Amino acid sequence: MPTEHLFVDGALAAADMARRIAMILGDAIAQRGVAAIALSGGRSPRPVLEALAGAALDWDKVIVTLVDERWVAPDHADSNERLVRETLLQGKAAAARFVPMKNKAVDAYAGQAECEAAFAALPWPLDIVLLGMGEDGHTASLFPGAAELAEGLSTGALTLAVTPPAAPHQRMSMSAAAILASRHIFLQIGGRRRRRFMTGLWREDRWRNCRSGWRFASMGCRWRCGFRNRFSRAACALRRDSARRRPG
Repeated sequence: MPTEHLFVDGALAAADMARRIAMILGDAIAQRGVAAIALSGGRSPRPVLEALAGAALDWDKVIVTLVDERWVAPDHADSNERLVRETLLQGKAAAARFVPMKNKAVDAYAGQAECEAAFAALPWPLDIVLLGMGEDGHTASLFPGAAELAEGLSTGALTLAVTPPAAPHQRMSMSAAAILASRHIFLQIGGRRRRRFMTGLWREDRWRNCRSGWRFASMGCRWRCGFRNRFSRAACALRRDSARRRPG
């Protein structure tokens, strides 16, 4: 079952989430000799990644990859890889091995096979997937209205190429099956609209009919987030104790 962690501001949420992530990564290294985490981009994860970079971990035993990526150059302002390199992979944390989604293919669809092979070589199940949520309710790059949404919710592949219906740039995204295969799922949300979206899903039990990527919650875990008041921010640490086997 999911565990909710509610905070009065984003700074407290980021610090607590970074601490929890570091503990899980440390435990994974102690138990299996390696830890793997998939990260989301956007504004919300930035303070989490900056705080996590200072964690006392054996960073050379940590593998870092992405939940999704825009099909842009790694130094592009919209690149999630750039965000991770500028925030997390600094100082001692720079010793971590980074596995990008973006490759040299002309577009995301042409690059999907290479990305899939790179993800298949990761140690599954991943220890942590850190998710965010867009204003339209999407997570990863599983967008409501996208032509690839049904594929993203049903495929046994680890990754898929996506063209957002409104947002710029083609994307590469982890599939719902790959996300749900992880040992721990963290969801970080903030803002009034996201609160209403998640509260509505939970109260109305609309999981199976939801048009957004959150429909994949019906595949194995129900997630919800709460807020103390209309101005607060929330970070949800969602944990499933039983590790799932790699999809596919």
